[in-house]
Parts: sequence; structure tokens; C-alpha cells
Amino acid sequence: MAKKKDNKKNNFNPVKNIGGNIIIWVLIVGMAITALQIFSSDKNPADITTAEYMRYLDNGQIKSIKAEGDNSHGFAISGELKAQGRSDNSGESIVYFKTHLPEITEDITAKWKEKNIDFNAERYTQGFFDYLIQFSPWLLIILFWLFIMRKMQGGGGQSGIFSFAKSKAKLIAPDKPTTTFNDVAGCDEAKVELQEIVDFLKKPLKYRKIGAKIPRGALLLGPPGTGKTLLAKAVSGEAGVPFFSISGAEFVEMFVGVGASRVRDLFSQAKRNSPSIIFIDEMDAVGRHRGAGLGGGHDEREQTLNQILVEMDGFETDDNVILIAATNRPDVLDKALLRPGRFDRQIVVDVPSLDGREAILKIHTKKIPLNKDVDLKIIAKSTPGLAGADLENLVNESALFAARRNKKNVSMSDFEDAKDKVTMGVERKSMILTPSDKKIISYHEAGHALVAYYAKYADPVHKITIIPRGRALGLTAQLPEDEKFNYSKSYLLAKLDVLMGGRCAEKLIFKDTSTGAGNDIAVATDIARKMVTEWGMCDKIGPLTFGKKSEEIFLGREISHSRDYSDQISTAIDENITLFVKSAEKRADDILLKYIDNLHDIAKALLEFETISGSEMEKIIKGEKIVKLDLSDENKSSGRRSSKNKARKNNNQ
Repeated sequence: MAKKKDNKKNNFNPVKNIGGNIIIWVLIVGMAITALQIFSSDKNPADITTAEYMRYLDNGQIKSIKAEGDNSHGFAISGELKAQGRSDNSGESIVYFKTHLPEITEDITAKWKEKNIDFNAERYTQGFFDYLIQFSPWLLIILFWLFIMRKMQGGGGQSGIFSFAKSKAKLIAPDKPTTTFNDVAGCDEAKVELQEIVDFLKKPLKYRKIGAKIPRGALLLGPPGTGKTLLAKAVSGEAGVPFFSISGAEFVEMFVGVGASRVRDLFSQAKRNSPSIIFIDEMDAVGRHRGAGLGGGHDEREQTLNQILVEMDGFETDDNVILIAATNRPDVLDKALLRPGRFDRQIVVDVPSLDGREAILKIHTKKIPLNKDVDLKIIAKSTPGLAGADLENLVNESALFAARRNKKNVSMSDFEDAKDKVTMGVERKSMILTPSDKKIISYHEAGHALVAYYAKYADPVHKITIIPRGRALGLTAQLPEDEKFNYSKSYLLAKLDVLMGGRCAEKLIFKDTSTGAGNDIAVATDIARKMVTEWGMCDKIGPLTFGKKSEEIFLGREISHSRDYSDQISTAIDENITLFVKSAEKRADDILLKYIDNLHDIAKALLEFETISGSEMEKIIKGEKIVKLDLSDENKSSGRRSSKNKARKNNNQ
């Protein structure tokens, strides 16, 4: 089937091409002959006026004359002068001449006879090449117009302006290198759901005999980079059927009705090549709620969506065409798309868990030589929240680090540097900080780390640095001991304590505050607001939610909050948000005052080494002298550090 398509694309119509080539070659040959006739002649006649012609005639200086033409258009006169009269008014010698006479009468021919002139007068009839030369400008214009029209039509292909109503879907033929479920990891539940679709495409009679109907469509939901497109390709690869891939944004163009026409063409192509799969990426671009446009704009997008709905309803039981779509905004999709009979299944492709991240790393490191010290499980444990695309980027960055360092394989230190770059940002080594700024930043980050060390429910500290990365002047990285999918009030309060630790350290040591705590305050305020208004974690207000969101589906974002509570409740909300943040500030102050010596020691270590790990910070707190470890050794000890932190926090309470 794919070969047929390729042959149709590569073959050309010989009749159409020969017809166009003959016209071009005839034109070229005609112009060449004419040019030869004009420029290759040895005779170069001089143009003379009628008065000069009459002077030559009266003086008997003309040897021969040839006249061509007729009385209606005049006669072209060409002739040769005798030797004694070969000069014009300027004195320049001439042999041949040419001029024009309106008519040739009997008196004129009688005078030629009187002067013994050898003359030949004949009526001129235009030949083929004369007509060709005469109409050559028009032929050139017509040929140029045909050339432009052919280009506009894309040479009969799919890319011309007059084929805009055709679908732009890319066809992945089953005989090409394919993606299978072995190339996908971290989403086992989604693979199980899609395996049934694969089985139907391979054995449709098995389901028809028992009266079962396969889902018409499957909608893949999940954050960006989790592998939705890869899963769709894997379904096609496993089933061995044609795969039509198109983006939702490619349906709608500047012309009205193009989107619906492209939908019809796409589905007709898929039915002709059935069994097949249609994959529409970024479905929310064309499948948003209808009737949500702003400003009274045209409803081209809605027409396209209506056509998709009609085509999905028009699937026959023997079509064997399955529609798979992907989106990261399922909340804005039209409800008609999600009803049974269209997208019957909604498959969630979420951020991978610990085991899923390890499996993804194994897939992406198959072709990369790894050092013996590389432990993918440790890397997976230290990268919570990263999607499959992020992990692929992490592996690629680590390989780039190894190549820049002229290594033959990728070591754990390369992965560690790549992880810092991906999660915390690129080091801004060109930013030169003054000693006073470095001191403020070191105490700020030390405050975060020390509060995180002693707060009971806070995540363990993984790394502290005062090297500017991304938009931050310094960073304190924490890694959870276990995967977290639900956050308790105690955990959120501890997070508020850690966020306020940097500002409190600045205030305690320098008796002043800086703008470096701006982002910490913003994050803390946002968490406290959600604790009060969304999560019901405020005892004084109770388990209530406030501020109903007003979303504009067409824009895809929150544009306002409707106030559905009284002024008294508004005051209470503000008071409790302030109470949460100020209480966190008080707890952070208490920890820093109690362990101020540790704060000084950590800040001094940061000024000396710029970056220290969580285990090195623990040694500083215990009064031990730190020795910079190799990153691979540090990663091996990260598991032991987490258990020690947990035991220490329980003892401190």
C-alpha cells in the first residue's frame, strides 16, 4: 500500500511533460534561427531616409533594388549602391541600404528601368518564423503564466495553494522503521489500555463474532513530555497499520471552510487505507468548547470541530479506523467529543513514578557507554517530577558533559552535573558577585538549609550552592525521601518554615532584609492562600472553599475570580493567610536562634566551597571537618543520609 503511494508520487505524466517541452523547444529553435538570419549575414544594410534614396536614384548611384510588401502596408526596399556612390550625407562609405516606400507605382518601376537598375518587386507573405517572432512576447507571457500556475498548484502534489483543502497529515507506512511498546516506559497502565486497540486492529473478526465493539477513539491525557505521541506511534507499530499524524492547528487556515474540508479528506484517506490509525496531536487547538469565542469572530474552528464529530459518528463497523488524540488540556475540550461513541476511552499518561523513571533511563541509555559507577536507580530517585522528555534531555546533557571532558564513557559525575543543569538551571559563571553579596547569599541559603534540617516534616537537603543558576543567585535543593502524591498540612507548614528560613537568616545576621527573598515570599503566600481558600486547612474558617474561578475556555486561562463570600470572610481569609506566613517566620527564627553557630559554620563553608551536599552539611552541624567527596561516592551515600535525617528529626521533637 505504501509502495503504491510512493509510485504515484514519483511517477510523472509523459504526455503532459512532452506537450510542455515541445512548445519550449520550438520557441527556442525559432528564436535561434531568426537570430542567425539577422546577425550571421555579411550584409549590414544602412538605414537611409527617403530623401537620400531619391538622391541616389536621381544620380544613378543605385545598382540593384529588392522590394517586398504590399500597397496596404508599404514596401520594404533594400538595395546595393554602385562603387562610385557608396557614401551617405556624413561621408561614411556604405554598400547596402534599406528604406521604406508607401507604395510602388508604374512610374516608379519605369524610372528604375530608365536608370538601368536591376530590381525585383514581389508581394511579401509572412512565414512561420515571422509569425513566431511576431507573437513570441505573447508566447513567453503565456508560458510564464502556465509555469506560475503549475507552481501554485504544487506540481499536482499536496503543497500547492489550490490544494489547501487537502489534508496535511503525514503518513507513516507500516513497512518503515516503527516504534513499539518496547520503546515506551513509565506508563504501563496506558500500554495495557492501548493493547486492546492493537489486538482489534490485528484480529477484528475475533471481536465481531462475539458482538463486541472496539472504541471509536482514545484520548491520551497528561502533562507535556510524558510520551503521548510516542504511545500513539507505538500502537501503530505494534498493529502494523498506516499511521496518519496531524496537529490540531493544521486544520484551520485563513480560508473559511478549509478545516472541515481537510477533516473530510483525512478521514477518507484513512478509510481507503483501513485498517489504519488517525492521530491528532494537540486536540485542544481545534476541540475547545463551542460558543466560547470573544469579539464575534468567525466560527471556522467550530465548523472544523463539527466535522470531526460528524466523521466520528460516520464510522462504519467495518471501517477499522481508530482515532487517537492527545492533549494536556482536557478541561477545555467540548463535551460532545468525550461522550461514548466518540472518544470512548480517556487514558491518563502521567508523570512516571520511581520505577517508571528508571525504566525510561534504561531505554535512553541503551546506546550510551556508561561507567561502572553509574546507578540509574539513584538518578531516578533524585529526579522526582521529571517527565520522559525531561529524562531524555538529562541523558543527552550528561553525554554532552562527558564529550566536553574528553571521556570515553559517561560517569555519575556527568549525570549529577546534567541533573543540576536541568533542575536548577545553567551556571552563570560570568556573573561576578561582590564579597558582601556572596556573604548575604551564603547566609540566606544556609538559613533555608538549616531550617530544612531541623523541621520535622521537611524534605532532606540534597545540595546547597551560592553559584548563580538560571534566575536565582543561590539554591537549596531538597529531595523527598519517598514519592509524594498527597501533601499533609504538617508537610506544607514545614515547607513554609523552609521558605522563610532565608529571609530570617538575613534579618538575624545583618539586621536587614534584601530582595533575594522575594520569590520565597511569593511562593509562601500562594501556599498559605490555597491552604485557607482551597484545601480547608484553616481551623478558624473550616473546610470551605472560596473564590470560584471564572475561566474563559477560548483563552484557556483563568481571567478572574468571582467573589462569593462576605467582607467578614474576606477579612478572615487575609488574617489567616498572614497568620500562616508569620507563624512560619516565627518557627524559622526560633530554629536559627537555637542553632546560630551551625548557621555561621554552614555559611562559612559555602563561602569557601560555593557548593556543598546534604551529607557535608550534616558533618558541619556535627562539628566534623568536611572533605569534598567524589560525586559518585556522594550519590551512593544519599540513601543512608535520608534514613539518618529521619531518625534525627524524630529525636529532636
